[in-house]
Amino acid sequence: MKELQLMSIAEQVAEHLRREILMGAFSGEMPGSKSLAESLGVNHKTAEAAATLLEREGLLKIQGPGKPRRIIIPDDAPMTSLRVAILPFDAYDARLHYIIDLQHSLSMAGHSTMLTTKSLADLRMDPKRVARLVQNTPADAWIVVAAHHEVLKWFANQPIPTFAFFGTVRSLPLARVGPAKGPITARFVQQLVALGHHRIVMLAREGLRKPQPGPLPLQFLEELQAQGIATGSYNLPDWDDNPQSFHECLRSLFDKTPPTALLVEDAKLVPATMQFLARRDIRSPRDISLISLDPDEAFQWIDPPVTHLSFDGRPWVRRTVEWANNVARGKEDRRKDWTKVTLVEGGTIGPAPLIK
Repeated sequence: MKELQLMSIAEQVAEHLRREILMGAFSGEMPGSKSLAESLGVNHKTAEAAATLLEREGLLKIQGPGKPRRIIIPDDAPMTSLRVAILPFDAYDARLHYIIDLQHSLSMAGHSTMLTTKSLADLRMDPKRVARLVQNTPADAWIVVAAHHEVLKWFANQPIPTFAFFGTVRSLPLARVGPAKGPITARFVQQLVALGHHRIVMLAREGLRKPQPGPLPLQFLEELQAQGIATGSYNLPDWDDNPQSFHECLRSLFDKTPPTALLVEDAKLVPATMQFLARRDIRSPRDISLISLDPDEAFQWIDPPVTHLSFDGRPWVRRTVEWANNVARGKEDRRKDWTKVTLVEGGTIGPAPLIK
């Protein structure tokens, strides 16, 4: 008969902490012994002894006097299955091919996924409403699609792992994927100014504009200024994220100082914009230059085809699955990836019309 091995209290605590670390309950840095002792209901010396045992295993590493221990996850650590909640921007996102591919790929990697019953649009991008949804959703990790900075800031302050699929992260400690639209948008502005345009407007969703302009509209405004064009609310108009407010924004623009060039940030806004222009017999590129900063297969079926940006969503899916696997192994992963953007030439850019 094999001899019975009795574990000391410190060894039992170390076993518990080892399991919690590998399941992702802790990442980055380990709480101090005092904090661990309070949360586990043991004395300080026992918590310190347990942490020392994990140091000897190589799971924890001392960083210096007074500093917390760093967690080191081995490459061959077992991977747990995650329940991943996907919070879309709106109902349309659930039908996007890369969101469908993402669900399938996560499932193939051994994780379960769920689309939340409410979108960010339903929740009005309100962090308090988002908090209630998260509280009532049984998930181990979250993928948040195209959220604005305040929502992602709330997620960054929570212990639950979160991945920003697009969205305004700025300096937040969150992993993110998204297209690098800024540089090519700046080139659009340069091209438009060279064609004589000075009334250039970007129509952007609320999440990119509030509480302050995100990287894309900010780069747009900075390039206008670099080209000698004074900027203000005219170039980045304010509107609430609903169809009525969007059409009121368009009416206000074209009734007062009609723009000669429109950069539409979201492909979903392009049909509504084109319908509005058609009702006023404003044609592109004769009367206005029109650019979509988002792709849509339907653009090729329009005459003339809409000039737009294009990007491959497959790297986003691969990167998001990689992040989920790292989380499942207890590894900290906050890498931000920006994918290449290409220009699809259409027939909707032309010289600025003569201003009457």
